Amino acid sequence: MLRFLVRRVIGALVILLIISAVTFWLFYAIPRDPAQMSCGKNCTPDMLAQVRHNLGIDHPVPVQYWYWVKGIFVGRSYGDFGNCNAPCLGYSFANREPVLGTIMDRLPTTLSLAFGSAIVFLILGVGAGMIAAVKQGKWQDKLASSASLLGSSLQIYFVGYIAMYFLVAKLDILDNPSYTPITEDPGAWASGLLLPWLVLAIIFTANYTRMSRSQLVEQLSEDYVRTARAKGLSSRNVFFRFAWRGAMGPIVTVFGIDLGTLIGGAIITEYTFSLQGVGRLAVDAVDKSDLPMVLGVTLLSAGAIVLFNIVVDAVYALIDPRIRLA
Repeated sequence: MLRFLVRRVIGALVILLIISAVTFWLFYAIPRDPAQMSCGKNCTPDMLAQVRHNLGIDHPVPVQYWYWVKGIFVGRSYGDFGNCNAPCLGYSFANREPVLGTIMDRLPTTLSLAFGSAIVFLILGVGAGMIAAVKQGKWQDKLASSASLLGSSLQIYFVGYIAMYFLVAKLDILDNPSYTPITEDPGAWASGLLLPWLVLAIIFTANYTRMSRSQLVEQLSEDYVRTARAKGLSSRNVFFRFAWRGAMGPIVTVFGIDLGTLIGGAIITEYTFSLQGVGRLAVDAVDKSDLPMVLGVTLLSAGAIVLFNIVVDAVYALIDPRIRLA
């Protein structure tokens, strides 16, 4: 198992290095003047000259990339703008602060939104799919299938505004969406994010209901499940010991990708509920032409997806030991 994980981690590091190189090249080699874009819209000539010097625009792109990678491990100096301590993902000249510091300020909001909604849609989606598979062809199955079809056709910004109008403004059932650090007040943290969790979970719940139902129906028709039933095992034992375990592989894969994507930034949800997360930070960085910040958020998103792919591989190895030999 250890060798299996070591191989996956090494492969992930290589992938992240390639992604960082390609992303750096796209952001710093293609634009006509990356210093102007990095400096932002409200850039003075003096600031532009300093940014061009600090970014090393006079050096070839591979040398610039080397300085950037080196800054991750040993930090980097940006002259009059200050120092960026390791790990340094660059310096936002638009915000006048290191990129990583800004991302870490926004990351707790995105993590709270991602993990909270993931718990909701995983429990509701897989649970509804299990009921639909067991009650295949009955009213429970038809209800779950119809609800998942309706849920998948909805949009977060539409459901979000409708939910805030009725549940917050009119009926005063839920609190106005906001973020409070969980270390300060766990109750306020949960109540402020409950509505975004529920709205974001609607779309994902529909997908997981359909997926878990189809996987379980397929597994319940397999020969080894029929053999287990023929041997006299109870329906509950057959379902959870054989069918459920066999259906979890694709669900775990999609869940890992979805969670990594949400951590990279739930842009529409954060904008709908005015949450200051990583997704909103990415949009603001694009609007300000803040290249270092866009690069940092892009790498965070890529790193989150790669990380959760490793976690998915580890879970796969626990579910099916044969995968460890791959």
